[in-house]
Amino acid sequence: MEKQLKFYQTVPGVALATVLLLSIPLIAMQFTNEVNWSVTDFMIMGALLFSAGISYVLITRYASNFIYRLAMAAAIGTTLLLIWANLAVGLIGSGPHAGNLLYGGVVVVVVAGAVLSRGKAKGMQYAMFTAAGSLVLLASIALLTKMQEYPGSSVQEIIGVNAFFAALYLITALLFRNAMLNDSGRKAVD
Repeated sequence: MEKQLKFYQTVPGVALATVLLLSIPLIAMQFTNEVNWSVTDFMIMGALLFSAGISYVLITRYASNFIYRLAMAAAIGTTLLLIWANLAVGLIGSGPHAGNLLYGGVVVVVVAGAVLSRGKAKGMQYAMFTAAGSLVLLASIALLTKMQEYPGSSVQEIIGVNAFFAALYLITALLFRNAMLNDSGRKAVD
């Protein structure tokens, strides 16, 4: 029996959601000078939103476990937020700094973990724990190399930002762990 897909679970649904989300800054630009996006900003954000949405749809298409779908949404959402914040304002200091490139390593950890685990809850759990650990390592490197001295940066900011994202990845790891235990418990009962 084939599962019936809802519109938001299809490529056109994800594309429509992307356009609707991008219309928010477009409309805001008509009323205020505080929002000033370029065509490049819209293209980059559109690519990020669409790829995040389509990744979620493809990975969770046949997942019946609600906690697994929630964990996958948290993993993709946290990674999207990390990329967006880093591109928008930078996570270390104000403006472009080499330190902000380090966050690309966290994204690589998440993507590599998802690919290597083939999206399975057990592997995703380890990938999320590794992502959280890589943020702790990144904060340590930033502080040891005195990136807190960059304009607009501080020790509190570096620790706070990295702790925030590490906590999100830890919560996501625990959700994947719960999804894994839920599935194994269900198989034992069946």
